Amino acid sequence: MLMNGAQAVLESLKKEGVDVVFGYPGGAVLTLYDAVYNMNFRHILTRHEQGAVHAADGYARATGKVGVVFATSGPGATNLITGIATACTDSVPLVCFTGQVANPYIGKDSFQEADIFGITTPITKHNYLVKDANELPRIIKEAFFIARTGRPGPVVIDVAKDVFDTQIDYVYPDTVKLRGYSGKYEGDEKEIDTVVAALKAAKKPLFFVGGGINGSDTAEEMGLILDKLKTPVASTLLGLGTVAADRPGYLGFAGMHGAYGANMAIQECDLLLCVGMRFSDRVTGKVAEFAPHAKVVHFELDLAEINKNVNADLRVLGDLRWSLPIFRQKIFAADDDFAARFAPWLEHVTAIHVAHPFGYKEEGDVIKPEALIAKVSELSDENTVAVTDVGQHQMWAAQFFKTYRPRHFLTSGGQGTMGYGLPAAMGAKLGKPEQKVILFTGDGSIMMNCQEFATIADNDIDVKVIVVHNSILGMVGQWQRLFYQHHYSQSELKGKTDFVKLAEAMGVKGYRLTKKEELDSKLPQILAEKGAALIDVIVPEEEDVLPMVPGGKRLDEMVLGD
Repeated sequence: MLMNGAQAVLESLKKEGVDVVFGYPGGAVLTLYDAVYNMNFRHILTRHEQGAVHAADGYARATGKVGVVFATSGPGATNLITGIATACTDSVPLVCFTGQVANPYIGKDSFQEADIFGITTPITKHNYLVKDANELPRIIKEAFFIARTGRPGPVVIDVAKDVFDTQIDYVYPDTVKLRGYSGKYEGDEKEIDTVVAALKAAKKPLFFVGGGINGSDTAEEMGLILDKLKTPVASTLLGLGTVAADRPGYLGFAGMHGAYGANMAIQECDLLLCVGMRFSDRVTGKVAEFAPHAKVVHFELDLAEINKNVNADLRVLGDLRWSLPIFRQKIFAADDDFAARFAPWLEHVTAIHVAHPFGYKEEGDVIKPEALIAKVSELSDENTVAVTDVGQHQMWAAQFFKTYRPRHFLTSGGQGTMGYGLPAAMGAKLGKPEQKVILFTGDGSIMMNCQEFATIADNDIDVKVIVVHNSILGMVGQWQRLFYQHHYSQSELKGKTDFVKLAEAMGVKGYRLTKKEELDSKLPQILAEKGAALIDVIVPEEEDVLPMVPGGKRLDEMVLGD
């Protein structure tokens, strides 16, 4: 079938099951956008390329599908960099198509030329520079295969402008053949046997689950294992939702601002079974004294993560879709009453968790951010998708918003990308239109991609945006209070910006809450309304996220506050 390169791109996307693309046009991709017009391909025009890539990220995290982005050459492509790095660190499958100057102009500092292949090499799972239109179908097939298999991640396809115009005899490959990469990660079953033996010898085991369970869609399998063993379980930030918030034995998320019970259990356990997580410094605290009494087990598919931050005594190298079912079968076949043996330990850590919940102190009629998020959680059903930006509000959301299902708590973990939230929430809603989507953001983060209110309004995307408005870069301010003698150097946001008017100027309804009683009198009605809305909630400036593990301290050396 004869078609040009641009048509070949869209035809290939159809074959990969892509139902929406996020992007922004420009000179190098005009032929591609002409094909979008002629083929009536669903495309969401964001107001900035960074908005497009974060939207594709939110779509991918919410659905498990590959998110797709279009951008033009030079500054259009470089505007994707932050979002690509965000997706790479958090293992999110994206395919990003960027325009490049035409073949005769490559390498000549041409107008809007940038070496996107070189720039994105360190922050992608793989990338391509396409100079020959005949290679497009194969490369696109490979890109989607690479993005979604194994440890997911972003792939960039940089396409020379004239490639889009070139006629080819289009045939889309049925299979992918890549030297040295099969996409399958099946390991040694004997490694699983050693973990089962360690469980039989353990008295105080603890599961520690991460975002890899979301990426592999193995939460149900993990649940069956926990049902059988009756062990306590903690999660990472990106692991929120992989274990339901109300599961008996669930201790919450662990780490710098994690639950007291979760952190103490890590420090007390004798077997720490880490599943689909990478031992971020925000999780471990002082690495040399992390889980000091435990034999550490690491279920992981990326060999580079094994022993990178924390040395594992036992490993299970392989895809969780391979390892967890086998692990479950071996546990069920084992001659051991695990639940009875672990019951005293489960009772002990559960008591710690119950005795030290996340808390806060009420102060008069002001709205405390913790109370705000707890109220939103109370008003939300189990199918609500929570999205956050980055900062104090992110940690409060992790602490006080109850998440019950996988892919229902979306946040930038490894990069901590301010500005992620609004476009990601938009992408999540487009991917899951039947679900309520709520964004928790701050008055710092919301300004970084606030232009996407226009995209939300123009496409009738029903997202509720809650701005935790404390007139300061909250987490920066907290560190300045604790470690820099209250020197609020360039962190206060006491300007004249009116977020309600800002949202309304772009077509989104705006509300403002200032008194505690409005959490009952106004908030439920606003959240129940149809259509997008911004809710600007004024909270105290000097409210700390607690507990907190200071840098370089052990997980059990938490600052607890009152």
